[in-house]
Amino acid sequence: MRWTLIEDGDPSKISHIQESIGVDRPIAELLVKRGIETFDDAKSFFRPSLENLHDPFLMKGMTVACDFILKKMVEEKPIMVFGDYDVDGTTSVALLTSYLKSLGVNVLSYIPDRYDEGYGVSYKGIDCAKENGIDLIIALDCGIKAIDKVKYAKDLGVDFIICDHHRPGNQIPDAVAVLDPKQDDCKYPFDELCGCGVGFKLMQALQTKLEKPQKEIYKYLDLVATAIGSDIVPITGENRILAHYGLKLINSKKRPAFKAILENVKKRELTITDVVFMIGPRINAAGRMKHGLLATELLCETNYEKVKELAKDIELYNTDRKDTDRSITEEALEIIKEKKEEDRYTTVVYQSHWHKGVIGIVASRLTETYYRPTLVFTKSGEKLAASARSVKGFDVYNALESSSEYIEQFGGHKYAAGLTIEEKNFESFKQKFEEVVKSSIDPELLIPEIKFDSEISFENITSKFIRILKQFAPFGPNNMKPTFISKHLTSTGFVKALGEDGLHLKANLVQNRVIISAIGFGLGEKKSLLDSKAEVDIIFTIEENEWNGNTSLQLNLKDIRKSY
Repeated sequence: MRWTLIEDGDPSKISHIQESIGVDRPIAELLVKRGIETFDDAKSFFRPSLENLHDPFLMKGMTVACDFILKKMVEEKPIMVFGDYDVDGTTSVALLTSYLKSLGVNVLSYIPDRYDEGYGVSYKGIDCAKENGIDLIIALDCGIKAIDKVKYAKDLGVDFIICDHHRPGNQIPDAVAVLDPKQDDCKYPFDELCGCGVGFKLMQALQTKLEKPQKEIYKYLDLVATAIGSDIVPITGENRILAHYGLKLINSKKRPAFKAILENVKKRELTITDVVFMIGPRINAAGRMKHGLLATELLCETNYEKVKELAKDIELYNTDRKDTDRSITEEALEIIKEKKEEDRYTTVVYQSHWHKGVIGIVASRLTETYYRPTLVFTKSGEKLAASARSVKGFDVYNALESSSEYIEQFGGHKYAAGLTIEEKNFESFKQKFEEVVKSSIDPELLIPEIKFDSEISFENITSKFIRILKQFAPFGPNNMKPTFISKHLTSTGFVKALGEDGLHLKANLVQNRVIISAIGFGLGEKKSLLDSKAEVDIIFTIEENEWNGNTSLQLNLKDIRKSY
């Protein structure tokens, strides 16, 4: 792995923030690296305030969208709330469905079937609206590229309001209003909202139009925080505020769905990372293995007995999902070895029987193994569907755009995308994608990189330092958990391999007579290095380990290497 120091901040800015808020220099350095350079920046960072959320009417199309929805409410017309089958989509539908129902609106929630309809706005969903006498569909977390489908709906007399956060194409759908802060001519101050976040801004605007207090809708922030974490959007600016307050709600377990999902979790306080790994996969499992509407039903249900039944079903789907993705990953790794494709710049694999619901997870696992842009294909009707994942620093969306001559449809982000192609084009596409990546990627990006903030000595890891570090949360893209290196340390003699096949590592490490316990997930192979009593350098994050009601300091090791 490459250990890369995050670029040092301007010394004058570090000194300024150090004096402004009265912190030690290592903390000031961490803040400047995160763009926190003034007293006001630090106040917003350490004390997120809902009062600092942006005016929703700064978003292009917001006034038109609100007026149109209010008109439908006056006419007592039903509304379809349409969202994708992933966490962002299902939480978005739960969010807006619950809110509109609280206003007395007759709402039909709609999540497309992953296998029958595929990603995004579907003709089947539009037909369902028409059959139910609905002439307005509010699409969340999708729709920005649904040019033909929105036209089809319009021809049927069904209007669209689109709330999306994906990159627009060259053409914008002919909807009543398109809310997407990534539109070039949208002047909204923050363009990194998730789909659920855009839905929340629409709710804020409707509350204003209805002259209702904003605080009434803050109870929905647990859904927004779940989407922010699961959709891996930057946890800066507005997202940091929404995630901060949403996490408080999740930890209060006021929503019956989260209470049921977290029933057996003993942690005192969940982090965004916990939300991503505990709540996100379970919500996702419904759409992957059965139907995303089950997740929305769970999130909206208020009867705790019903919630427990739904949560039990979703837990079974999640277990099924884990077994399925494990077996497909093993099969994919075998195919790569058989075809001797380990030296390619890309990983592109296909089997017609692979479960469409887990190919995104498999793509992530293959990326972890071979660390290169990865596509996992399966059969989807008459076409092939794929999930794409990338490595840090490489834009897979742009690479797909450059290979689009063989692609039927695609959409997504810099690091994750989805696409469909015709089966006859598979080999041609595979070759083209390899050529595009090979000609455009910096070979260094194919070596896994761990970025660190600074070097620190064990003696400086004090209780005060840890207390301030905890206030940097919630962590996520553009505000990752501070990462450090320490040099020239040894084990105390306690070194233990843990888990199946000794995959993980636990050790007590010592530097200048200060001893700290450490855990290294996936670092079992480094046991011999620590056993040798050689001096080592480590790269790590600092965390608190909860066990049997006790909390202790622990280093979470990311890599270990011999000191030079």
